[in-house]
Amino acid sequence: QVQLVESGGGLVQAGGSLRLSCSAPGLTFSTATMGWFRQAPGKEREFVAFITWSGSRLYYADSIKGRFTISRDNAKNTLYLQMNSLKPHDTAAYYCAAQKTMYRSTAYYTRGQEYDYWGQGTQVTVSS
Repeated sequence: QVQLVESGGGLVQAGGSLRLSCSAPGLTFSTATMGWFRQAPGKEREFVAFITWSGSRLYYADSIKGRFTISRDNAKNTLYLQMNSLKPHDTAAYYCAAQKTMYRSTAYYTRGQEYDYWGQGTQVTVSS
């Protein structure tokens, strides 16, 4: 049974950093494209970043480009999101997601509905 388990969220002041992790027991992690999404209260889910199975292709939402870095460790079945220079509008629940297909367009992987598995989310709160 596939599980995605996020951790690393918390409360941080504006300008601070957090690193989110997503472990994926039961998933064939090394061949999955992995993504991060977020959802703020009262707002729709928003794409943040994705990374393909080998780590050779990365893509970021414009809103976080230059501040967040997605990475993965296939030996540990773990996905990461390093978040620097956090801003109050980054406050949201952050979710990791897994997509079993290996070769699709960039646009495909930015769409949440294309992902097969989701975690429960970890809350990130950035105070001003």
